[in-house]
Amino acid sequence: MTTAASGPNRTSPSDHPLLPWFRLKAVPGIGNLICKRLIDGLGSAEAVFNAPAEQLARIEGMSARLAKAVARQPVPATAWPEIALAASTGCRILCLTDEGYPPLLRQVPDPPPLLYVRGRLDPSAVAVAVVGSRRATRYGVATAGQLAAQLARAGITVVSGMARGIDTAAHRGALQAGGATLAVLGSGLLRIYPPENEKLFGQIAQNGAVISEFPLTAGPDARHFPQRNRIISGISQGTVVVEAAARSGALITARLAAEQNREVFAVPGSIQSAASSGTHELIKQGAKLVENAADIIEELGPLTVSADWAGGQPGVPVPDAGPAGLTPEEQKVYRVLEPYPEHIDALAPRVNMATGPLAAVLLSLELKGLAVQHPGMNFALKPKH
Repeated sequence: MTTAASGPNRTSPSDHPLLPWFRLKAVPGIGNLICKRLIDGLGSAEAVFNAPAEQLARIEGMSARLAKAVARQPVPATAWPEIALAASTGCRILCLTDEGYPPLLRQVPDPPPLLYVRGRLDPSAVAVAVVGSRRATRYGVATAGQLAAQLARAGITVVSGMARGIDTAAHRGALQAGGATLAVLGSGLLRIYPPENEKLFGQIAQNGAVISEFPLTAGPDARHFPQRNRIISGISQGTVVVEAAARSGALITARLAAEQNREVFAVPGSIQSAASSGTHELIKQGAKLVENAADIIEELGPLTVSADWAGGQPGVPVPDAGPAGLTPEEQKVYRVLEPYPEHIDALAPRVNMATGPLAAVLLSLELKGLAVQHPGMNFALKPKH
């Protein structure tokens, strides 16, 4: 039986099945880790409060003092208003033993006892996290969007944190490909952060779900974000870091994924870019280098992917045929352009053209929205996302 709140009058405040969970979460000294051990040992929050103190004290991490604190703990006054608020705003609250609770997340040592959900959370979905820097480069944003779109077309749910930069690009890439995406917030579901992603929040909720372990009106406190990272990695079969500086929060997510025995992937960047120093370090430490979604699917093993993924061959990426309607010269130049700017003098020998005619072709590609000119006659592909 699910304990997700479906309406404020579903049952009386005194016997709502979520109340023991709010009560257990409120016990001083019992965090997510010990809470998980109690549930594993006794089966439910209600059983914890029905158990004698001697039995509770035998659970790893418990003590006689904590066992007595459990018995004394009242239901917090905020519990029923929170349940009613969730129901009135279209949110659900899942507890650790609900059938709809993500099974991979339940396996981590310290899963959230209560999970707030807006949208459709599919516990059977194959999920991959795509994370990275908030201060992303054009290359990082384009790569995250393209990679997320490939994963979405393969039928994989793209998980990220809805932060600025790489996270936002990943969600948008999955949505633009018509796939499902899952956002894990560092705030409550009624405190959308960053505020400019309010529209994106709605789109994600319609094509997947937005989840949080924090109360509905909780703000985006700095301490919440490292805490939510374990959910991003814990709910996913693998975590891909697209772009991260040496001390990026995305590296925390990658470390947590490794500790949770999940796969870690990293996208390489320029050796001259500080934005990719963290991903390069991950590769040195054994993370798999990723160029496209096929690299991820190959590593994760047999997955259920969409039939249209590379003609039903999940290990083969769909080749980029290039935009339609280009002249032969434009096609030739387009194929050699890269996300990183390159000087026209370096491009000329690669396409066997003089710089004058090449400049005209590059201008034509700019006008068609396919190339971008940087200072000093340097040219690059225009990001797609």
